[in-house]
Amino acid sequence: MSTLAFAQVNNRVRDLAPGLIVSLIAAGAASFLAEHYGAPVMLFALLLGLALNFLSADGKCKAGIEFTARSVLRLGVALLGMRITLEQMAGLGWKAVALVVILVVVTIGVSMVAAKAMGFQRLFGMLTGGATAICGASAALALAAALPSHPQKERATLFTVIGVSALSTLAMILYPMIANALGLSPQAAGVFLGATIHDVAQVVGAGYSMSTETGDTATVVKLMRVAMLVPVIVVAAMIARRQGIDSTGKRPPLLPWFAVGFLILACVNSTGWVPLAVQGSINELSRGCLVVSIAALGMKTQLKELAAVGIKPILLMVGETVFLVLLVLGLMHVGI
Repeated sequence: MSTLAFAQVNNRVRDLAPGLIVSLIAAGAASFLAEHYGAPVMLFALLLGLALNFLSADGKCKAGIEFTARSVLRLGVALLGMRITLEQMAGLGWKAVALVVILVVVTIGVSMVAAKAMGFQRLFGMLTGGATAICGASAALALAAALPSHPQKERATLFTVIGVSALSTLAMILYPMIANALGLSPQAAGVFLGATIHDVAQVVGAGYSMSTETGDTATVVKLMRVAMLVPVIVVAAMIARRQGIDSTGKRPPLLPWFAVGFLILACVNSTGWVPLAVQGSINELSRGCLVVSIAALGMKTQLKELAAVGIKPILLMVGETVFLVLLVLGLMHVGI
């Protein structure tokens, strides 16, 4: 029996290895380019994956690419929990928590309504709205993993990753200028940047470009938005369950395993017992998993499919970004 099990594992590894290896190579190249040219690593990984999309049609690589795009992605999302502590959220007080909850709920709700009005499925609005309101490409990938299967889901996910990465980079440049023009205090500027910029890396870059206090505040507010991944994933899982069985013939769980892992790691990290070196290593592993998985997702997508999306999805994402900025400024103005 053990010999048979070993043979099955060996065959599975041999099936997955080619696709996993090419995904790792693409992710490594993306990391090198990001370090040398200062652009988002997710965007480079996606573009390199798209350039290698012919590999997904290769029988040798297909299984490994599928595994990377699905299972490695979910592992990366689970490991994001090591970025969060309850103490960080409590340190900013109830107003910051209320602001984050309101902006996430309202932005996703408005995005779903706007998507429906523009002729898209509401789930596309949930995907783009979640990416805008929570944590950019990471949220898009996490939500895509939880949402029910759909023929257009992968194309929608990749479009969202491209759009949110580009908008986040633009925001990193423009939003500190807006904070200065509005005369915001260092802490208020940190709240503004942390509540509006999509990706964690761009929040850190924008915040610390202004001051240490602004950077610290922006990072904590951003991590509070990351923590909103869990309830939003639960809602997405409930939608998947309501729509019936998934592609494997099983009913999706109410709380996916990667959301459970996220919660467990956040609780463990909140104890203060985790050494900084371990935290850093797990955060790097999470980032690596997400980069590798987005490269694999790119390999599964045809460029002509992305080119056919038209102008309306772009307008939707730009509109969501502008709405988020106005909503946050409005909430800050009324004292939340």
